[in-house]
Amino acid sequence: MKNDKRKEYLDWDEAFMLMSDLIAKRSKDPSTQVGACIVNEQNIIVGLGYNGFPRGCHDDKLPWCREGETLETKYAYVVHAEANAIMNANGSVKNCRLYVNLFPCNECAKAIIQGGIKEVIYTSDKYADMDIFKAARKMFEVSGVKLRQYLPKHQIKLSKRKDN
Repeated sequence: MKNDKRKEYLDWDEAFMLMSDLIAKRSKDPSTQVGACIVNEQNIIVGLGYNGFPRGCHDDKLPWCREGETLETKYAYVVHAEANAIMNANGSVKNCRLYVNLFPCNECAKAIIQGGIKEVIYTSDKYADMDIFKAARKMFEVSGVKLRQYLPKHQIKLSKRKDN
């Protein structure tokens, strides 16, 4: 029997990070689109989330601005991808892994730790020098949550399917 299985398939990290990138495309935020994918120990997706306003808050009635008085910016209203994924989870997130395309802030770190997520895999850490991200890293360290920066093995684009 000849074994001709495909050689260039996605590994789990690639698949779940692509899921994070894909769900991020649901975000209506004009400047930052973040997606999160929570996976259990059997590599089953238990939660997905992206950054956006809470359910029932119409996105035409709240601001998407980054600058101005607090109530005139998105920051007072947006639910981050990680928090959305935890709230959207189908059951417990204890001992799960969280894939996210932007390193979590301190508020999301609290929810991640409280939920019992054991590992955070992220792509970008562009805000590492900001205090809220330093606080997140410190909380992850003292609580034993493993951190790992994902480095893509392949250049995979989310585009139209090409049939053979």
